[in-house]
Amino acid sequence: MNRRNVRRRAIIAFVRRLFERSGAWIGATVLIFFLVLAASPGLLVGPLETAATATGDFLAAPDSQHFLGTDEAGRDILNLVVHGARISLTIALVATCLSLIVGTAVGIASGYYGGKVDSLLMRMTDFFFIIPPFVLALVIAPVFVEVVGRGREILGFRSSLFVIVLVIGLTSWSFVARIIRSQTLSLKERTFIERAKVVGSTNFSIMARHVLPNLVPQIAANGALVVANAIYIETSLSFLGLGDPLQPSWGTLLAVAQRAGAASSGAWWYLGAPGVCVLLVSLGFVLLGNALDETFNPRKRIIP
Repeated sequence: MNRRNVRRRAIIAFVRRLFERSGAWIGATVLIFFLVLAASPGLLVGPLETAATATGDFLAAPDSQHFLGTDEAGRDILNLVVHGARISLTIALVATCLSLIVGTAVGIASGYYGGKVDSLLMRMTDFFFIIPPFVLALVIAPVFVEVVGRGREILGFRSSLFVIVLVIGLTSWSFVARIIRSQTLSLKERTFIERAKVVGSTNFSIMARHVLPNLVPQIAANGALVVANAIYIETSLSFLGLGDPLQPSWGTLLAVAQRAGAASSGAWWYLGAPGVCVLLVSLGFVLLGNALDETFNPRKRIIP
């Protein structure tokens, strides 16, 4: 019971320090709002509208029936944006989890073992650090879709969307690996690591049970920033045509709006709605990530 009380008090104290920052409140509020949209789009706006079920006119401006206007097929933009939130956020979060797993594993192994292992892993990290995600996606997307099949689903994603998840995950982990490596170099010199070696703990056990738990704050803080970057990359790749019209994300909506001539037609709502969503969610993750970093980092804490 004592340990539980200590943990509970530590968590409460951490949450209080975190929300002493206005950025944490703003970021958390924005993210909770969009997560609610992504969790239950059908309950909020009904099923995803198609050209056959559209109820509006061609590029109609916002009114009492369609709060965000309609697209070139008469579909309600609010309906498309809310359903697009699920796709965009799911892709970003899954890709971020992949990049955090790979980056954390590489960073810990590189910092802990050092020597040739460190040199090899860091050269590999440098290679993935400079790979442009757009070029990689354009190269592997057609090959992957042709091999797997266009209509096939992988982990709930259609093949074209799964390529985006892979590309973001493979091009975002190098940033995480560099940070985790630097923290691991510091941790492995601590007394508790030396004690674990003395009692006969294996290297894997030390990394998993002693190094990794001490890196969780750093992983969480940087993970929020990785998600923000992942949303931008997903939007850009979908805008280039790698998205799936049957599972439209915010980037896909922007691409369709551009092809429909929304800008030249003055249909600002068609481009503005998904564009503002991308900016708000990215800003929310950045604000929350910065607040987490300031809370975990003693040098950045607010001095009362």
